[in-house]
Amino acid sequence: MRLGLLLLLACLELGEGGGNGEWSRKSCQPLTVRQRYQEEVCINTDILLSLRNTSQTTVTTCTAASKLRIASTMEGHMKEDILSKNQSPEAETCSPVVIDNVRLNGPALNINATESFLHQAMDIIMEDAVKKATDVREKVCEWRSPEQLKELLDLELKDEGESETEILQRCRDAIKYSVKTTHPRFFNQLYAGMEPYSMVASFITEALKPSLYTYEVAPVFTLMEQAVLKKMIEVIGWEEGGDGIFNSGGSLSNMYAVNLARYHHSPDIKELGLSATQRLVLFTSQECHYSISKAAAFLGIGTKNVYVVPSDKRGKMIPSALEELIKKAKTEGAAPFMVNATAGTTVLGAFDPIEEIADICEKYNLWLHVDACWGGAALMSKKHRHLLKGIHRANSVAWNPHKMLMACLQCCAFMVRDKTGLLQRCYSAQASYLFQQDKFYDVSYDTGDKSIQCSRKPDAFKFWLMWKALGAKEMEKRVDRALAMAKYLTQEIEKREGFRLLMEPEYTNVCFWYIPPSLRNLPDSPEFWKKLHEVAPVVKERMMKKGSMMVGYQPHGDKANFFRMIIISPQVSKRDMDFLLDEIHNLGKDL
Repeated sequence: MRLGLLLLLACLELGEGGGNGEWSRKSCQPLTVRQRYQEEVCINTDILLSLRNTSQTTVTTCTAASKLRIASTMEGHMKEDILSKNQSPEAETCSPVVIDNVRLNGPALNINATESFLHQAMDIIMEDAVKKATDVREKVCEWRSPEQLKELLDLELKDEGESETEILQRCRDAIKYSVKTTHPRFFNQLYAGMEPYSMVASFITEALKPSLYTYEVAPVFTLMEQAVLKKMIEVIGWEEGGDGIFNSGGSLSNMYAVNLARYHHSPDIKELGLSATQRLVLFTSQECHYSISKAAAFLGIGTKNVYVVPSDKRGKMIPSALEELIKKAKTEGAAPFMVNATAGTTVLGAFDPIEEIADICEKYNLWLHVDACWGGAALMSKKHRHLLKGIHRANSVAWNPHKMLMACLQCCAFMVRDKTGLLQRCYSAQASYLFQQDKFYDVSYDTGDKSIQCSRKPDAFKFWLMWKALGAKEMEKRVDRALAMAKYLTQEIEKREGFRLLMEPEYTNVCFWYIPPSLRNLPDSPEFWKKLHEVAPVVKERMMKKGSMMVGYQPHGDKANFFRMIIISPQVSKRDMDFLLDEIHNLGKDL
């Protein structure tokens, strides 16, 4: 603090007492962050020069007198602090170094100013984005239309920077008008809740800015990723081990799977392209995630070569229908190469019968991928891991700890039951500027060449630190509690007038209709379902504008819009379930 005041005094003296004026403050107007950095860099450098020449009665700079007066009042330990923090080769001479009209003496970023800003910003984060955002008494969102938000946020980017005070207000506004996905009554997506250990890991990685491609630039996080993948592979049940990579999302994990399965079927495709093989066909259920079709389009397989397998009324793939489609593709002259099974579908939370699907895949020599991005957390529970029975027979698995397990976004693993280097062979590009083979350490720790990405964040750290803090037993309790809470909500829906379940939930996706009083005595007819279809969107609009909670809705097949309630966070209680049903009734009873 004392150093900052002294620097400010020096700055003011420069403005009053001459000098070349390049860094002088000529008014009392607030400085921009950049201007403040520029001024303090100049002053710090010149004061340093003064202190290092205290045996002289004068200093060979045009503003020496004023700066030396400031420096002479500093205590000895403060002098040492300035020297240690600001010493640089350029500061050894009084001559300024200027190239292309850019002064190069001293750093261009003042660490003291940076730390001050970060401390203030962290206070805002803790108060507004952590404390308030998780308080059930606060709103889930401050809804504004796009036009209103554009006006409130002043989104235009300008040539000149703003003051620190203005920037901090920008931070407050960004938090204020964002949806609080960590709020106890945010039930809208397949992620929710605040995991403090994972959040701290996110802070650390953002501060360090590592990228996972070589061991030399990210040694700690490379080893952590390997440790996490090894443990997840054990949980899946691959006794002989496997391989894997963390990536930026479940969609990318599924794309890894499609491409790897194709490479396994036809390795020449990597060099020769699609001309190296006959028409390829993959199979997935009608309830699967849309990323499978996107992967087929992106990889040149074509969406028409994604054969959609019918599901039963609970949303599970029908194995007999799968086998019939495989036979059909073969008679057409196509080459089946992969089946995608889903463990926890997006809408209904259904789990495909992996064991039966695995039997068919082995019979026809097809790659079996299990998309367990949502349902993989059930593997942590002895009570519920039966939902994924047979997953140990899969060739590859996608699993997102940022969903049910609440690791901070994004935290997504793709794993393969292979230890021959298949992942490396499929994706390797052997960039000589990164993956030199004559390095001084074991280059097997350079994992970047088995990734689609080059720059890659150390997302595994968010799961590693969380697992270290909680242990597998606590995560198991959280999964069990979420499913128990879903069961309680289901029982309440069945008891309450005006609510109707779509079906008994298998996971924590609880799907139901709210029927307002005006529709309760109507016969079950097309007219009834047409009117009911309009209820959920209106209730959703009202809850958003009120900010009381967030719950998703959607149609499904020929079914009218219904609410899809997702339960994840251990912060959620019975009271929140009761509030949910009461609030939906209050928001929709006049419809």
